[in-house]
Parts: sequence; structure tokens; C-alpha cells
Amino acid sequence: MSPVMQFLSMGGYAVYVWSSYAVAAIILIALAIVSWRRTRTYEAELQSLQDASPHRRRRAAQMEEAT
Repeated sequence: MSPVMQFLSMGGYAVYVWSSYAVAAIILIALAIVSWRRTRTYEAELQSLQDASPHRRRRAAQMEEAT
């Protein structure tokens, strides 16, 4: 048996080892996708709130100029 095949067979435990890696990779990818989608949603919500009340930004700018 070649060293590569020996490594990939993991001493007879390959099914458990490689399936564990696959599950971990799937979970990490899903977590990244969910985080990315939530960030986009929160950014869109923040932008809509800022667009809905421009007087707050104007008032904040005026306060900064006064100090």
C-alpha cells in the first residue's frame, strides 16, 4: 500500500475521520453564509433607518460643529 493510501485510510478509521471533517466543514460554511446574510440584512436595515430620519444626522453634524 502506498503512503498516500495508507494516510487516507487512517488505519481503518477513515470513514469516521473523513466524515467528521466533512461535517465540520459543512457547519463552518453554513455559519459563514448565515453570518454574511445577517450582516447584509442589518446593513440594509441600518441604511433604511438612516434614510428615514435624515434630521438626526443633520442635528448630530450641527452639534459637532458647535463643539
